[in-house]
Amino acid sequence: MSTKITAQKRESGTPHSSLTELRGKGDVPGVVYGFQTETTPLVVSEIDLIKTLRESGRNGVINLEIDGKSINVVLNDFQRDALKGNFEHVDFLAINMSDELEVSAPVHTVGESPGEKEGGIVNQPNREVTIKVKPSDIPDAIEVDISNLAIGDTVTVGDIRGNVSYDILDEDDFILVSIAAPRTQEELDELEAPAEDAAGEPEVINGDAEDGEKEA
Repeated sequence: MSTKITAQKRESGTPHSSLTELRGKGDVPGVVYGFQTETTPLVVSEIDLIKTLRESGRNGVINLEIDGKSINVVLNDFQRDALKGNFEHVDFLAINMSDELEVSAPVHTVGESPGEKEGGIVNQPNREVTIKVKPSDIPDAIEVDISNLAIGDTVTVGDIRGNVSYDILDEDDFILVSIAAPRTQEELDELEAPAEDAAGEPEVINGDAEDGEKEA
C-alpha cells in the first residue's frame, strides 16, 4: 500500500533566493519526472516528506498528488544540508507499477550465531544489495538468518538467492555476513605495541640522559 503526499507546482528556473525562502518556510523544492509524466518542478512540505518516508521507507511507493492528479512515484534522489540535515531538494521518479525497478535493499541479520556466542565477531562487509523487483514487492529489508553460523562461516548472495522472489543483481560471491574468530592475546598485544613504544623512554644520542643533563 502506497503512502500519500501532496505537492504544489512551482515555476521552473526559480531564483536561488526564492528557493532559500521556500526552505526557510519549511518547504522542500523538488521535481517529478518519469513514466508518462512531464518533468515538473514542485514543492512539498518537509514535515510531510519526513512523515511519508517514515511510513513508506526509502524505496516505498508514494502516491504523489499534484494539481488534482495522482502519480505513483518513488524517491529517486535527494540532497540534504550537510550541517543541519534538512532536505534541500528531492527528485521523484514516476513509475509504471507493472514494470520492475532496480533498487538498493538493506540487509539485516536475524538470530545469534553459535560462533558469536563463542566470542566470534559478526561482520557485515556489505549492508545493501541491488535487486530488480516490481514496485509493489519492494521489501523493507532482506533478512539473513545467522543462527547456524560458526566461526569462519560466511553468507553470500549465492546462499540466499533461492530464498527470495526477486532478482538479486549482485554476484554470487558478494559477501553479506561473516563470523570472524576473536582476536588472540598476541594480536591484541601487537595492536597495543605502538602505543607503548610511543610512551617509552626518550631516545638517547651520544650518551645517556643523565650525562646530557650534566652537560647542560
